[in-house]
Amino acid sequence: MAGIFKATDILLAAQEVETRGEVFYNRLVETATDEKLKETFRFLADEEVKHREIFRKLYERLGQVELPPWAEEDEYASYLTFLIDSHTLFRLGDVDKIREFTGSREEAIETAMGFEKDTILFFTEMRDFVPEGEKKYIQDCIEEERAHLRLLASLL
Repeated sequence: MAGIFKATDILLAAQEVETRGEVFYNRLVETATDEKLKETFRFLADEEVKHREIFRKLYERLGQVELPPWAEEDEYASYLTFLIDSHTLFRLGDVDKIREFTGSREEAIETAMGFEKDTILFFTEMRDFVPEGEKKYIQDCIEEERAHLRLLASLL
């Protein structure tokens, strides 16, 4: 994800995060044997679709917004790139690799928890790049990701 130059590029990255989350959770729905787990993963997949749509609409509203002056430093752009590249679902590989995920119940839940934690961190940083009037949408997604993390932790 090198070369993030515009705030809207970060919104595209957020959409990709949500797409990968949807693919991952749908994979867990396919492989889970416990009905409660399937139901939870189905709910989480739907949440990823909802969040992706929020970021798509935000992207359309913002157009080509430039990064704030304080963020034009290469160091900060490198930091954001690292957040994406080190994100749990990006480390698993491309979407096709995510579709092949196999793991125990615990590994699935722990991987999902890592995904949610990484997403919270990325969204928290991303919030600084959108206009004040749009921050509430990202904050709402952060709060929902926190709720997802608590839900997953309760399954362990």
